[in-house]
Amino acid sequence: MNKVLPPFLFLLLVSLTGCQGKAPLKIASIPAPIQSNQLKVDENEESKEIEAENSASNPAEHALLDDQSLLDQLPEPSETSERLDSVMLNPAASESIELTPPTPNFWLSLTNNYALDLSLENKRIKAQRDWYARHPKYIERVLTRGEPYLFHIYNEVKKRNMPAELALLPIVESAFDPFAYSHGRASGIWQFIPGTGKMFGLKQTWWYDGRRDILAATDAALDYLQALNKQFNGNWLHALAAYNAGAGNVRKGIRYNKKRGRPTDFWSLRLPKETKAYVPKLLALAQIFNEPEKYGITLRDIPYQHQFVKFDIDSQIDLSQAAELAGISLDELYRYNPGFNRWATDPDGPHHLLIPVESETKFAEGIKNLPPEQRVQWARYKIKSGDSLIRIAKKHHTTVKVIRDVNGIRGNRIVAGKTLLIPKANKSLNQYSLSLEQRLSKKRNQPKSGRHKVIYKVKSGDSFWTISRQFKVGVRSLAKWNGMAPTDTLRIGQSLTVWTPNSSLAKSGNGPVRKINYRARSGDSYAKIAQRFNVTLAQLKRWNSIDVNKYLQPGDRLTLYVDIRSAP
Repeated sequence: MNKVLPPFLFLLLVSLTGCQGKAPLKIASIPAPIQSNQLKVDENEESKEIEAENSASNPAEHALLDDQSLLDQLPEPSETSERLDSVMLNPAASESIELTPPTPNFWLSLTNNYALDLSLENKRIKAQRDWYARHPKYIERVLTRGEPYLFHIYNEVKKRNMPAELALLPIVESAFDPFAYSHGRASGIWQFIPGTGKMFGLKQTWWYDGRRDILAATDAALDYLQALNKQFNGNWLHALAAYNAGAGNVRKGIRYNKKRGRPTDFWSLRLPKETKAYVPKLLALAQIFNEPEKYGITLRDIPYQHQFVKFDIDSQIDLSQAAELAGISLDELYRYNPGFNRWATDPDGPHHLLIPVESETKFAEGIKNLPPEQRVQWARYKIKSGDSLIRIAKKHHTTVKVIRDVNGIRGNRIVAGKTLLIPKANKSLNQYSLSLEQRLSKKRNQPKSGRHKVIYKVKSGDSFWTISRQFKVGVRSLAKWNGMAPTDTLRIGQSLTVWTPNSSLAKSGNGPVRKINYRARSGDSYAKIAQRFNVTLAQLKRWNSIDVNKYLQPGDRLTLYVDIRSAP
């Protein structure tokens, strides 16, 4: 029985063989989908260096294929009859092939978007570049700290068409420490001082400091840098200098040089010493990250994707509870959300949390099933005679405003015997180790070699300068020991930690020194006690913040640091 070809198959054969008796055209086999690691991509020398630093993943920035390159990878033709059956019986085989693009390399993408002049070379840049090259472990530590934030910052910089080098600025500002606090009262990875932070909309309360909030502070910093760049007519080096020293200082330097007919580029300006090194640091880092192998640096592989997801939670939540919902440690949650000062989020917002991408599903499910009223524990407190809202708030680690809002109180009047509802932490406060209170406690109690700790209570008229002179320590050191800046305001009654040199504790300064808590007895005087323990009245005064001209009462307690070889 003769087989009759279907019309569509007949037409196909005619189109392949032609009408003049030509030999049939062999059809190439349709290849299996091409994997991304089969593609050959032309790369410049810079990408090869980055690839060497990240040989395990071997990512490429782009994989562009034209029609010819696709044809080049097709296998040799097979027989027409075999492929005709295959094509006609399996139409899906002729569909277009979708290629999965390779994941871009973070460092290659960043350096490809550089916009500053990195060909600049002078002593100031070289000095900073040499320092970084000599300290590869510092670069590794900084990039480890910055890994959760780097892609987000770079992505925001790129969205605004700003120089990609600006994504590295937090290294210069804070070494990517979200809890950094400088002697100039600057805070967070972008080091905003309070006034500038408020100017750019960064909320600062007892519960929350937007200067440390990764999302809010990054937006504010880029807004600020763009405004400075516009102010200095597109000169990014002037804008960067102004970010560090203030626009007024840069304008002053420009005016000074103009009057004297001197150049007004950044390198020629009279600026503070810190600012003169600030811009070279950024340029040096950009140069090193552009050619890491040249400087003996291995760059940590940074994933080319967001490392966190933003969750809107619509209410206050205890941070320990949030960490449990996400299945992460409390410390890790704080590092993603360093803007929160206390054991819970701010009751007045922002009501969002950043959660690591790998914990997204777990947290989404947990927060959905946890109603707002169960996200913070509550304690009932019976008001006692002599209580005040301030005292109650301090005792329960909350604010007067929260107590007022929760209990519907207007003003400060409260009645003994009544009960207040007060938010309460799920865990003991020392477990919130990265809260502001616990960070300060750790800083104050960190032992200092060759020094002894003295607790000093601030009196009327005190300042960091007067207290530092009294204890013979530096003003900046004194402020730093207490997590403060030298310009911060002191409160009467506030306790300060002073790490006083051992040599000032006892006369000899050579023997073993011991702290003694002495209780005054009947007949004692400051002079008699000083003489008995072989110390001076000035030392007694310094160690105890007392007026030695006043009478000593029996039962009064004194702290002394004495050489045990000369003690009674």
